Amino acid sequence: MQAIRPTGVENLLGDEELIVSKTDLKGRITYANDVFIRMAKYSWKELMGAPHSLIRHPDMPRAVFKLLWDTLQSKQEIFAYVINLAKDGSHYWVFAHVTPTFDERGNIVGYHSNRRKPDPAQIERIKPIYKTLCAEEARHANAKEGMHASFEAMVGLLKQQGVGYDEFVLSL
Repeated sequence: MQAIRPTGVENLLGDEELIVSKTDLKGRITYANDVFIRMAKYSWKELMGAPHSLIRHPDMPRAVFKLLWDTLQSKQEIFAYVINLAKDGSHYWVFAHVTPTFDERGNIVGYHSNRRKPDPAQIERIKPIYKTLCAEEARHANAKEGMHASFEAMVGLLKQQGVGYDEFVLSL
């Protein structure tokens, strides 16, 4: 599969629109609503079974996804600002709420995400932070080392501000 190059064209969600998707334990898409299909510009058939990372924008720090997966695997929900990359190279920002899905015994069987249009002022506040985290990731020999270094930088930023991640995200 050929890598998609960002075009710099931004698409905006409507104020009342909600992107909904579900994945299995490996992050493969098992459900996508019509808004997700329209914004991502992939067909339903292209999305089903594909890794959710299909829409990962290169300006999105891997450290945030590490935090997301760590949080979900500890059976907790998480909120995050995310920039996604559509099939045509355009992008769209979302405020994501991601939760684990449980079976009757309390085991995680998948994940559910609702995404809505973020406030533009919040995006302007998160962009320089994400840029710093991505630059930290790029300074390292491989993606895994970069992700861990970026994650430590993010933890340091939160400690410096004296807040936890949830408090930080909801305060933007």
